Amino acid sequence: MRFEEILGQEHIKSHLKESVRLGRIPHAQLFVGPEGCGNLAMAIAYANSILNGENDTISNSFISHPDLHFIFPNTTNDDVKKNPKSSDFLDNWRDFLSQNIYGSLMDWYKILGIDNKQGEIRVDDASEIIKKLSLKSFNGGYKIMIIWMAEKMNISASNKLLKLLEEPTDKTLLILVSENEEDLLQTIKSRCQIINFNALPEAVIANELVKKHQVENNIAHKIAHQSQGNYNRALQLLEPDDDDKIFENWFVTWVRTAFRAKGNPSSVNELISWSEQIASLGREKQKQFLNYCISIFRQALLQNYQSEKLVYIEPKVEGFKFDKFAEYVTGENIVEIFKELSDAIYHIERNGNSKIILTDLSIKLTRLIHKK
Repeated sequence: MRFEEILGQEHIKSHLKESVRLGRIPHAQLFVGPEGCGNLAMAIAYANSILNGENDTISNSFISHPDLHFIFPNTTNDDVKKNPKSSDFLDNWRDFLSQNIYGSLMDWYKILGIDNKQGEIRVDDASEIIKKLSLKSFNGGYKIMIIWMAEKMNISASNKLLKLLEEPTDKTLLILVSENEEDLLQTIKSRCQIINFNALPEAVIANELVKKHQVENNIAHKIAHQSQGNYNRALQLLEPDDDDKIFENWFVTWVRTAFRAKGNPSSVNELISWSEQIASLGREKQKQFLNYCISIFRQALLQNYQSEKLVYIEPKVEGFKFDKFAEYVTGENIVEIFKELSDAIYHIERNGNSKIILTDLSIKLTRLIHKK
């Protein structure tokens, strides 16, 4: 992949090109940005520029370059029953990159067939990093390690990586790619040069949809607006999957029941049943749904405060009036709603009892949604 193939982020391209031209390449860099911004694509283009002088395009041959290595979240699946590590899934990884280099963590999990599990980067992968970067480079130049979703490193892996960050070998480059910088250890972040990526401008996404996918101009701009700077989301909106419909139905059922539950014991039982249904899903799916809920509440607040130009949601559930729902989302309750949803995601990620977490969240929502 070449820099010219990456959407937007022109100032970062210029910075990285200049660092290669001058030979001033920091040994550890952290590319931070939201899903669909292109930070993984940029890391690969940067590696390509260093190793090949930008002569190659994205292909399995470059992804398999002997001096380019990848680490990414993983876990056991039907093919790897125990002690999983990134090197066990390289064929899957090449498929992932060739399908959509802007893909999300959930897209990756679907390729692995682990939708209902949480992947992580373990100490075996950290050992692999140290081993591979200690070897002599194949072409006598740089050895490059790209760690995708670096925030998924567990404590043992992070601590093992610290020594390499503190005492790098000659001509080695570690590129950590992350969506959530705050989930990385401070000791890791402090040893990296941090490059922040912004969400992509609507015009950039719309132009790409028109040029590459032959989308009509007005539809492309509508999708770009709905994608909120996430090119991967824009591609999903071109061909909506079942998750969008399912999440919307779950959300509408949830808030409708929460409205009825005040002083209504039978509705409380319905909320408990709803919580059990969501708790039966995998943890990654639960977290994905709760993040979806956060985005809907944020949109409702914008709608209530008459910022219609920023509202992109168009609910399709019959009888659900988004503008009427938005009247109940105000400055008096939005902070608490966000906090409760974020806390639920935090506890689910740390293997708390999902049924208890979601039931507690549902009962709190009943109170918050009626807050004057």
